[in-house]
Amino acid sequence: MLQSKELKNWLHRDLERADKLLLILATFDAPCEVGQIRARAREAGLRAPEKWNVSLILGRTKGLAIRTPAGWELADAGKQHLRTHGVGKVSPAAVQVATDLRDLLAKVKDAETRAFVEEAVQAHELELFRSAIVMSWLAAVHVLKLEVIATYLAAFNAEAARVDSKWKAAKTTDDLGRMKEGDFLDRLAAISMIGKNVKEKLKVCLDTRNACGHPNSFRLGPLAVASHIEILLLNVLQPLAR
Repeated sequence: MLQSKELKNWLHRDLERADKLLLILATFDAPCEVGQIRARAREAGLRAPEKWNVSLILGRTKGLAIRTPAGWELADAGKQHLRTHGVGKVSPAAVQVATDLRDLLAKVKDAETRAFVEEAVQAHELELFRSAIVMSWLAAVHVLKLEVIATYLAAFNAEAARVDSKWKAAKTTDDLGRMKEGDFLDRLAAISMIGKNVKEKLKVCLDTRNACGHPNSFRLGPLAVASHIEILLLNVLQPLAR
């Protein structure tokens, strides 16, 4: 259910001890002993289970893990429990993106940005690919708007008015929402808030967001979603999120 090489990314997240032990069990194809569980944890860089009463913790999972004569194994209920956390649904690359998003989430102070990022993480881990695309884009655009208001408002309004004489000067992020997102990216590049290459990559992300935001036959998988979110992470969310 879970590849050993993926285990490290999961074990070093803020999870309950029982969930971490269940994750370790998910990497075994056969029942395993406590010593094997602890060894697998060490291999993933987690030494805490060496001090835990592993059998006691697993025994209190209410049937998510089962003790058989051959050792501990993950029950069907345990597999379903892990699936609700996104285990077994995404690739190692996608898991890393979700981990990076959660790391970012801990640093973001703006409540609205946090809400967008958190929903993007949850959608991504549950393989709700279209939702992950849409929510991560909303998070990135919100961060860009906050940066305009905080640092570039005068320059932005001047450029917007130069291009469109009917533009009414923006004062809030809601005001910036009056502009189409593609045009918004053009204005940001024109005032050097973002570079030309970044703008072009973000426009690709915008196209993907538009494809995912409407009923159609467009399909995408975890790697495409990971790539989309990675672009937003590296070029918007990590450098600009407040």
